[in-house]
Order: sequence, then C-alpha cells, then structure tokens
Amino acid sequence: MGHGTGRPYFPGGRAVKPAIPVAVIGGYLGAGKTTVVNHLLRNAAGRRIAILVNEFGDLPIDEDLIEAESEDMIAISGGCICCSFGSDLTAALIKLSELVPQPDHVVIEASGVAMPGTVALSISILPGFALAGVVVLADGDRIQAQAEDDYIGDTILRQLSDADVIVHSKTDLQSNAAAVEAVESWLQATAPQARVVTTAQGRVPPDIILGLTGPNAKPQASPHADAGYETLTFRQIPPCVPGDLAQKLATGTYGVIRAKGFLRDSEGASWVIQTVGRRFEIQRSQKLDPAGVVCIGRRGALDTAALEALLGSAG
Repeated sequence: MGHGTGRPYFPGGRAVKPAIPVAVIGGYLGAGKTTVVNHLLRNAAGRRIAILVNEFGDLPIDEDLIEAESEDMIAISGGCICCSFGSDLTAALIKLSELVPQPDHVVIEASGVAMPGTVALSISILPGFALAGVVVLADGDRIQAQAEDDYIGDTILRQLSDADVIVHSKTDLQSNAAAVEAVESWLQATAPQARVVTTAQGRVPPDIILGLTGPNAKPQASPHADAGYETLTFRQIPPCVPGDLAQKLATGTYGVIRAKGFLRDSEGASWVIQTVGRRFEIQRSQKLDPAGVVCIGRRGALDTAALEALLGSAG
C-alpha cells in the first residue's frame, strides 16, 4: 500500500529525507563570483537557496535583498539565506541540515585561491548532502594570461580541471566576438571535461547552477594555494575621494591583486569599492558601513608601508 506522501520510506515506514544538492562555485580572485551569486538570489523563483561563504565580508549581498542579519546568518528575501562558515564547513552544513524547512539547494562560494575539487570532496562524504557539481568562473579578459603566469598559473589550471561547468565571465570586457570565441575554444581545450557557458555581468541562468545532477568525475583533493597569498585589512581610513583611491589601488605599484571594502567621502556617504588587477569600480552604498578595505596580494609582494601611507594603519 502506498503512503501517499510522495516521500521515500525505509521498509519500516520511517521517512527518508532526500539529500540536499550542493554546488560549489570557484574561480580566481575577481572572476565575478559575487555577481553570479547575487544574480542567483534575485532569480531564486521560490527555491530556498543557502549560500555558504568563509566570511560575510567575502560576499557583499545586494542590500535590497537582505531582510535580517545575525552574527552568522543573513536572511534573504524569498526564503534564501547566507551563512558564514569560517574554518568549519562541515559544522555549517550540519547546521543547515537541521533547519526547518531545509534549504532546497546549497551553494558554497569557495575563496578565490581555493581548489574547488577539495571543497567538493568534503561534500561527497558528508551524509545528508549530495554533490551536484562544481562551477568555476573564468574571467575571459584575463584567464589566458593568468594561466601563463609563473606565480598563479598552476592555481588557475587546477581550478579549471575541477570544473563540471566553466562560466566564461566578463565577456562584455573583451574586445570583440572573435576574442570571446578564442577564449571559449581555449577553455574547452584546457578543460575538456567541462561544459563552457558564456555570460556577461554575472547573468548565469539559475538552472546552470541549480540544475547540476552530479560531478563528471570523482572530486580530487589538492592543496589550497592560500599559503602563497597574504591579506592586509585597513579599518581607519579617513574620508577621501573613493574613485581616486580605488584607481590608485588598481593602477599603483602596491602589489594588490584584489581589493574590496567601503570608503567614506567628505560628506560622509558610504561607497563600495572593488579592484581586480588594474580594473576598479565604485558604487554608492545605502548602508552606513564603517570604512574598511581588504587588500590581497602574493605573499611578500604587498607594499605594506605604501599601502599604510595611502589607506592608514593595517589592523
């Protein structure tokens, strides 16, 4: 006799919770992961999505999506949430599995220097969760040069080799259609196991991420590249011209690969700034966030003294 609930049962009649699908999003610093995740949350279409990040500061959720904030969780409109896991991903996932109702999907945003296959491996052995696959973002304007870089090339190629789907991002910054096609061909040849999806401004269709049904290959553990990088945080930044300061961070000789944070102008308004390589952008923030900027660079390459002269003391 059927139970009529549509849920699977053990022979003894005890309900079995379906495994929660987990997608891992990776990609090098500045590839566009934040933009993709915000677009995903805006287009959840009633699905309860849980986003896991190392720290909230790593993933600035668009302000108009946030309904409530606590120490380790942000409630997003439409029933989605964002959780910080710090250094204990397993504990955060177990906490998610105990929520009522449970998330329909979990998306883990890996750090820019993490090997997403290693993150995926931890999912594949955790009860109650099913690895849906790995999505890796590739900045179309920079990915080939990054792959040939003596310092970061190995990290880039390892990340691409972990991918089930490669999102060829930032195509709007490439010079023409032929350049976009050339990068697509290079990505497909470099990572033949992956499906390549082209997008601009982070507009990845949600089903590309939420529709993954399993990895193409068994995830492989690789050492993270974190040890080769260092981070400086500046919290006491006086009022400034945000666009000018962002441009100096991006184009100066400070050794900064990636910078992000908040600045105040002379009128007290708050601005979000982000730099990637020699590119930068600023955007007015409606929240009165305290001034603070995080700078990431290769270990030993950040010019701490010059950055302190520009931004203030690191803390």
